Amino acid sequence: MVLRPAVEPMLAQAAEVIPPVRPFASGVAYEQKFDGYRALVFTPATPGGRVLLQTRRGALDQGAFPDLVAAAEQLPAGLVLDGELLVWDAEAGALSFEGLQRRAAARTRSDPALAAKLPAFFVAFDLLQQGGRELLDLPYVERRARLEALFTDHALTAPWTLCPMTTDPAQAREWLDSWTDVSGVEGIVRAS
Repeated sequence: MVLRPAVEPMLAQAAEVIPPVRPFASGVAYEQKFDGYRALVFTPATPGGRVLLQTRRGALDQGAFPDLVAAAEQLPAGLVLDGELLVWDAEAGALSFEGLQRRAAARTRSDPALAAKLPAFFVAFDLLQQGGRELLDLPYVERRARLEALFTDHALTAPWTLCPMTTDPAQAREWLDSWTDVSGVEGIVRAS
């Protein structure tokens, strides 16, 4: 089965503490949660197709982020990435949720000046399709390994970022305790 918009992404559930688990033996991992918009990136399976950027609610929003769409040329065909769409405010030197909202509101026009001032980034945390093959039947650990290999094999750089992940509950607790110290990070997510 080939994935096409609208795909309903799995949503995170809030928790106050990190439960004790055996790292990866149980398939549990922890990722940093960024303050952005949940999004899916679809690369075309065939030449001449369009890159699509789907919001969490299923709307297509690639018109507001032409810089990200153009950067998708770095990605292989038939790919679906699940992740977080972020914007960097060059003047403030920090991630900006307000800037992200401004970019999203510009969806009816491509504003190169706004894109230059507030460039878009995509933090990938899951690989849902590769080479036109849907991967949802694979366990998270296998999809994560494929995602890491994708970043390595294609030497992906900004605006593409691999979401930090750990299988160490102690590291996850440290991230949870310090998340307010890092601009644009709003906690952690348990992935399995």
